[in-house]
Amino acid sequence: MWCALWLIGLPSKNSALIIQKYGGTSVANAERVKEVAKRVLKYKNEGNDVIVVVSAPAGTTDSLIKRAYELSDTPNKRELDMLLTSGEQISIASLAIAIEELGGKAISLNAFQVNFNTTDAHTKAQILNIDTDVIKENLSKGNVVVFAGFQGITKNNEITTLGRGGSDTTAVALGAALSADEVEIYTDVDGVYTADPRIVSNARKLESISYKEMLELAASGAKVLHPRSVEIAAKYGIKIHLRSSFDDSLGTIVESEGEKSMEKAKIIGVTSSKNEGKITLSGLPDKPGIAAKVFSTLAKSKINTDIILQSSSINKELNNISYTVKSDDLLEAVRISEELKKELGAEGVTFEERIAKVSVIGIGLKTHYETTAEIFDTLAENNINIDMISCSEINVSCIIKESDVEKAVRALHSKFLEN
Repeated sequence: MWCALWLIGLPSKNSALIIQKYGGTSVANAERVKEVAKRVLKYKNEGNDVIVVVSAPAGTTDSLIKRAYELSDTPNKRELDMLLTSGEQISIASLAIAIEELGGKAISLNAFQVNFNTTDAHTKAQILNIDTDVIKENLSKGNVVVFAGFQGITKNNEITTLGRGGSDTTAVALGAALSADEVEIYTDVDGVYTADPRIVSNARKLESISYKEMLELAASGAKVLHPRSVEIAAKYGIKIHLRSSFDDSLGTIVESEGEKSMEKAKIIGVTSSKNEGKITLSGLPDKPGIAAKVFSTLAKSKINTDIILQSSSINKELNNISYTVKSDDLLEAVRISEELKKELGAEGVTFEERIAKVSVIGIGLKTHYETTAEIFDTLAENNINIDMISCSEINVSCIIKESDVEKAVRALHSKFLEN
C-alpha cells in the first residue's frame, strides 16, 4: 500500500525538470558510467534541470545479499539494509565524478542528506515524505543532482530500503514531489513488449500503455518497471518514458490512457514470473474468522499474498487454504503458517517452490467469457496443467509448473497477439 506523499516546496517552471533513472546494467562498469554521464550532460546542456537516480552496479546487490546469507540464515533486517545501501553509494559517487570529468557540475546525495523519509519497515519501507529543499538548492547552483535510489531514512535516522525495484519508486516519487516534466527510466531494454523478447522472439514493443495496464504487467512479472512506481505515477499524473540506456531510440510512454477498444477485450501482453512459492494450510476449522486470522498475521509481517484458494477437505467441517507469495518471503511465510497451524488446530502445512505464474493482461477480460475460456483452452491444448486461477477485469493469472512457463507464454502470445 502506498503511503501519503507530502509535497514539500515545488520548484519553479523556468526550465524543464527531467528525472532520469539508470538501472544496474547502465552503471555496471566505468565505461558505461561514462556513457551515462554523456547522456545526462546532453540534457543538461539543452537547458534542463536534471536529477539522476541510480541503482547499484549490476550484480552488486545480489552479491551483498549472498554475503549476508552466508553469515546467517536469517540476517537482521536492519543490518541487511545497512549492507545493501552501500551499492548505490558506489554508483552515485562514480557518476558524479564522471560528469565533472566531462566538464559538468554534479553532486551526489543520499537519502540521509535529502531527508527522504520512510516508514521503519526494514527491507520493505514505504515513502512518507520528501524534503526537496536540498535538491532545489543544488539545482539552482547548476548542479546535476545524482541521487541514490532504493534507500530511505526513518524519523530516527535509521537507514531503510524500499525493496527490489526500489530505484524506480525513488525516481517517480521525486518526480511527484518536484512536479517533474518527465521521468525517464533507462534499462537494458528499450521499452515494454507484449511478452519477454527472450522468450518470444517476435514480441512487439508498445509505443504507449496506460497506468492500469502497466501496473498489471508489472505486478504479474514484467520486470521493466516496479509496480509501486506505477502506483505513484498514476496518483500524481507523472508521465514515464521507458527507454534503453544503450541507444537513442524511443521507448514506451506510460500515461493516463492507452487505446480504447469498443466492446472488445484488448489483450496488451503476456507475462510470467518464476519468483513464486505456494503454501497450503490443510484441515482448518470451517468457521468465520479463520481466513482473517491467517492473512492478517501474514500482513503484520509485511508479507504480501497474491493468489488465494479456499477449498473444502474430505471432511466438510474442515477447509484447506492455499496462497502464493514471492519466493523471497516463502520461508518466513512457512514459519508463520506452522505457528498458525498450532494456534488454529490445522492438520498440516505444505509448500511448493518450483511453481510459476503466467498472466494474460488486457482490458475487459472479466466480461468477455470467451476470451477467458480461450486462455484455458490454449493451456490445455499444450498439455499445461493449471493449479490455481485468479481473474480480474484486466488480468487472468494461472499458477503452473515452473518447467511449463516458457511454453505457456509462447502459446498464449501466439493465440492472442500474433493473429
